[in-house]
Amino acid sequence: MNLLHKSIHETLPDKMYVPEALVRLFDWIERHGFTQETSEGRVGYLYPIEKLRNEWTDSERPGGTLIEFYAEQQSDDFYLVHEGIKNRLRIFARTGGDGSVAAFWLDDKGEQKIVHIGSGSGSVLACVLAETAVDFLRLLAIGYDEICWNEEFDKTPEQSFEENEFKVEPNVRFQQWVVNEFDTSIPKTALDIVKCPAEFGDENSGDEFCKWLEKLSN
Repeated sequence: MNLLHKSIHETLPDKMYVPEALVRLFDWIERHGFTQETSEGRVGYLYPIEKLRNEWTDSERPGGTLIEFYAEQQSDDFYLVHEGIKNRLRIFARTGGDGSVAAFWLDDKGEQKIVHIGSGSGSVLACVLAETAVDFLRLLAIGYDEICWNEEFDKTPEQSFEENEFKVEPNVRFQQWVVNEFDTSIPKTALDIVKCPAEFGDENSGDEFCKWLEKLSN
């Protein structure tokens, strides 16, 4: 078990686990040295962080989708202390610069899924991102700037970049690894993976995670 895997694994409650596809991802990240020790502990990336920072301009950047994998340690966080939530939800990645995150979630049947929790101050996306970890990796491989902005989900990355006048070069090494490692393909848009991109406050979202959060928040 590598250091990134171990740090995240140690935060998980009973009945929750790091899926095999993410175990392989963390091995890939560690093998390529895409990690950094920070005040939050060990953080893993999909692209060399220094190269990303050095080549980032006002109009473009390399690296594909931005995401940071880390072990959530905030003991006073709402999602860790709420009695109805803390044993069914664990944050394992930051999906946006606004503070949005991805988490493992146990649904009412005890099945583990990957969900999104928007920051509220930026993204308000609150839904099941992927039924499986492989689909989550396929979502990341599409190549959006960030996966916290559901208004982009019906567009290809190229269409999104053109509208926002900011280009993100694809992370070809990661894309090729996903395709070859899991014998799969990369979809054209996020809606091929995210079936119901619900938002906080949606009363008839159709998304089981959003409904669960809204019920606990009321």
